[in-house]
Amino acid sequence: MERRFHATVEDKENIYYVELFKRGVEYNKAAIAAKILASGKSDEDFTREEIELVNEVCEQWLAKHKQNKHLNPFLAKYKQI
Repeated sequence: MERRFHATVEDKENIYYVELFKRGVEYNKAAIAAKILASGKSDEDFTREEIELVNEVCEQWLAKHKQNKHLNPFLAKYKQI
């Protein structure tokens, strides 16, 4: 039986915020970007500045994600010791 998880906009916003902040994005920027990402609206509904902020934040997240992904095998090796 397949179950589908239905997340509210607030749940999605919290998930985005935690992930962004965890990866080093500033508190205010993470909160604004999380609200925009969770809204589910199209790009046309946002200002140019909001779109640029989301792009900046997502680039920061991706850079940290790639860095951590690269380090995880090394960390796992040392945790076993």
